Amino acid sequence: MDNFDFDFVPMPLVSTEAPDFTATAVMPDNSFKDDFKLSDYRGKYVLMFFYPLDFTFVCPSEIIAFNKALEEFKSRNVEVIGVSTDSHFSHWAWKNTPVDKGGIGDIQFPLVADFQKVISQDYGLLLEGGMALRGTFLIDKDGVIQHSTINNLGLGRSVDEMLRLVDALQHLEEYGEVCPANWHKGEDAMKPTAEGVAKYLSEHK
Repeated sequence: MDNFDFDFVPMPLVSTEAPDFTATAVMPDNSFKDDFKLSDYRGKYVLMFFYPLDFTFVCPSEIIAFNKALEEFKSRNVEVIGVSTDSHFSHWAWKNTPVDKGGIGDIQFPLVADFQKVISQDYGLLLEGGMALRGTFLIDKDGVIQHSTINNLGLGRSVDEMLRLVDALQHLEEYGEVCPANWHKGEDAMKPTAEGVAKYLSEHK
């Protein structure tokens, strides 16, 4: 332990400001936005997820699942953003390919082109060869990352879990109560004190 070099300890992104970026994105109306910036979403919550590649296997199931839940996210003031290292032309082609032909159809949230692979690298997701892992980041209204997960390539995400975490964050912000294991919106939370946890645990044996 005496030889441990703390200069090489990677800093976690959770609790820090989300790395900003400017990139080209395919917008919901299929237009290209060349100056898409994450910082333009300040004042809203952001659920930003990275996926490996267009025209692949697990990825379309996730993108379509996020799109189906989009109104649930928007009702919570959450903007959904997808990112991969493909070009914006690939994103556009994938959107304009029918689902039954291997496409994703009319997705109604932005798909960011990280073609230079800088964004994926800044978020600690870039694999050798140029693909990004399945990173998911919940960013609050001040641009601070409150939650992140990273899945390997073959493991799809749970959209329901992302919604649950949004609810937990917003409950914490509104009421100052922390949310216990398996908490869902409308259930009891706890005061962040010794008395609070004792009360919660005694009532939920």
